[in-house]
Amino acid sequence: MLTAAVLVPALAAVALVLGRTWSEAVTRVVAVVASAVPLVLLVGTWIRFDTGGSQPFQLVEETDWIPTLGVGWRLGVDGISLALALLSALIFVVAVAYPVDLRGRHRQYRAWFLFLEAVSLGVFLSIDLLLFYVFFDLSLVGMYFLIGRWGHGEARAAALKFFLYTLAGSLVMLLGFLALYLQTDPLTFDMRVLIAEQPLAGRGATAGLALLAILVGLAVKTPLVPVHTWLPPAHVNAPGPASALLAGVLLKMGTFGMIRIPLSMMRDTFETYAPVLVGFALLSIIYGALVALGQTDLKRRIAYSSVNHMGYAVLGIAVAGSLGSGEEAGRRLALTGATVEMVAHGLITGALFLVAGSFWTRTQDYDMDHYGGLAGTAPRLTGAATLAAFASLGLPGLAGFVAELQIFVGTFSVYPWVAAAALVGVLITAALFLQMVQKLFFGDLPTRLRDFADLGHREALALVPLLVLVVVIGVWPTWLLDLLTPTSEAIVSAFGVR
Repeated sequence: MLTAAVLVPALAAVALVLGRTWSEAVTRVVAVVASAVPLVLLVGTWIRFDTGGSQPFQLVEETDWIPTLGVGWRLGVDGISLALALLSALIFVVAVAYPVDLRGRHRQYRAWFLFLEAVSLGVFLSIDLLLFYVFFDLSLVGMYFLIGRWGHGEARAAALKFFLYTLAGSLVMLLGFLALYLQTDPLTFDMRVLIAEQPLAGRGATAGLALLAILVGLAVKTPLVPVHTWLPPAHVNAPGPASALLAGVLLKMGTFGMIRIPLSMMRDTFETYAPVLVGFALLSIIYGALVALGQTDLKRRIAYSSVNHMGYAVLGIAVAGSLGSGEEAGRRLALTGATVEMVAHGLITGALFLVAGSFWTRTQDYDMDHYGGLAGTAPRLTGAATLAAFASLGLPGLAGFVAELQIFVGTFSVYPWVAAAALVGVLITAALFLQMVQKLFFGDLPTRLRDFADLGHREALALVPLLVLVVVIGVWPTWLLDLLTPTSEAIVSAFGVR
């Protein structure tokens, strides 16, 4: 089932490339159906998943790939990877269905989306370290072409910067992977073995350098300040659905990798350097919020708010790996909050970038100072954007609040002053999103916007599942916490085992 979730969109991408005579309507139907198949398969996986199971990874599918190197096609899920895979599959269906100007290249556009879906799911489902790396790097290729060929403005330069930055980070990360791999006996990339054996435990400087290499690669992808500079141009110049994927899926690969690899496979080394990571997370929270507040470009403001929100996720992960004993309940809460933040941010920011794409489709203008008074002209667009903005600023009853409350409570139990400082980021975030809503939808309506079209049926239908889940998680988060909490507890509890 997990293998099919990866292969179906990949094969459909090949079919779209070969289907030269297919009309745009046919390619749209093929792409939407093919992108929905992994979602159906993963819902089936969720039904079969045992949240009380004793094994860390369930529903494992494996076969040898390069036996002499200990590499295998190994897929499996725990609660965190299953939640992120489900989130990714949903965002891909929405992004593929969302209308955008395809400039006559509809087959290629949708083929790249399906290719990107296959490799993204591969990242979250892989339990082989080399397989994880292969999928991680292939995701750069899909996003590079989506930004470079279907973006606008300085799209090619933004795509090149995105590719070079993240490729450089992943190459550095590979050095850390090799340091882990070479300490296993027999040699293997099996994540289950690496987590159980902790191969770099007690290796001092070697382990510290390996941790640094891995965290640099993952921090670029997250993105964490100061290695975030590729993100704003990539978002501003990408088409709306590609921005939704970038924020909703690709950024999660960085934080997911931090949980899966350094936090789980290098516990004692992570514990040593966790306070440093806490510092960078706090910097990202404050810096991302302040810079976002200063932006008048709609997409650039949302992009910098992502730096701020991913800082919360990294803070939760770093707190979970801090202080090997004591405050265990708080550290578990912080890690669960970090994983909820990944899901909530994917839904909320995915919706915000799709809304931004609708603005571009109508006016080719992201400058918020050029808008105003759209609440009466475009009530559906106003409602969708306002709901997503309120969720992003952490309003109680919406998904963002559930995530951030757990992160702050967990952080307060370990680093109370850090939690207090991070609250400043929440205040700034509230200001920047309220100002955004005010600039876009209230005040006087410019004459040139009198015919501004509201959300069409396809746009509205695509946004509905994301926004419904934002509310459902905010009102009734138990179903998501039941999936995530056992895995978080197992990861944090392992820190007490020596």
